[in-house]
Amino acid sequence: MEGSKQERMLEIFFRGLRGEDISIQKLAVQYGVSTKSISRTINDIKAFLADHRELVGNTELQYSHRDKCYRLRMDEFLTNQELFALIEVVIGARAFSKEELLLLTSKLKAFTTTDDRAKLSELIRKELYHYTAVKHDCESVQDMLWQLVRCITEKREITVEYFRSDRAHTVHRLRPASVMFTDFYFYLIAFGTDGDTEKPLYFRVDRIKHLTVHRRKFTTDDAPAFDEGLLRQRSLFMWPGKLRTIRFAYTGVSVQAVLDKLPTARVIDRIGRTHIVEAEVYGEGIVMWLLSQGPWIKVLEPQDFVETVKEKLTETLSQYTETTV
Repeated sequence: MEGSKQERMLEIFFRGLRGEDISIQKLAVQYGVSTKSISRTINDIKAFLADHRELVGNTELQYSHRDKCYRLRMDEFLTNQELFALIEVVIGARAFSKEELLLLTSKLKAFTTTDDRAKLSELIRKELYHYTAVKHDCESVQDMLWQLVRCITEKREITVEYFRSDRAHTVHRLRPASVMFTDFYFYLIAFGTDGDTEKPLYFRVDRIKHLTVHRRKFTTDDAPAFDEGLLRQRSLFMWPGKLRTIRFAYTGVSVQAVLDKLPTARVIDRIGRTHIVEAEVYGEGIVMWLLSQGPWIKVLEPQDFVETVKEKLTETLSQYTETTV
């Protein structure tokens, strides 16, 4: 009898963890006991939570007089608003396969109440139905990410079989340093084991076909230390290249959108409706973004970068002046 009481208490507690409404009347019918027995079990749970706050934190069973049921409340739980925002971000990122996404959203929804779970499911139903993931070369982005994270923390050298953007198959031996996410893709940032070992290299995680983990470990002397946060601010476009400070004039409708896109950007001057913006950026990917802004942006400095942008514009214009396709 004592064992069944303990099992019942654990079952009711875990029902609360899953977001279920705890109704004394309904549970009494399900377990075939009196409502007084269920009330005593709930009181035991409440007493345990109150006596072990150092272990469970601010966790309690709260009674809803309107719905006539108990609900488990934990500070560590995500709220429904937080869950909805998180799921929307995961869907919008398009970084996972549809199967991985469905599993993730299913697990996240388990932390909501039964009623809220139905509302949340209805809100995202059409988005999940029409969801299209980016094409992956690896079997599972999540599994590949976790393997890379383990190699980074254990400082183990790896060899990756990789498909470049032109679909050429390449093999690289690397010292992995960090993993970052931007614009639909996860990226591995690593350093080579030969050649220029000080230069960071970028690899899309979903293009890693195979990963081999070596026994050989590396130290901070073998791979240069760097600030991941600062690198993220400067390397939004994950293209290799040198660090440079650029200036450009912006005449578009929202300079705030520019500042949001380039975390290192700041407005250093304003002439009428024209904002003069300065930013520190790595690589050549910034060129493509600047060109995507059309006539709203004019690059001012440095001069060699101005010439690079001019060349790209000339090449683009030639596509429309040639008579043959």
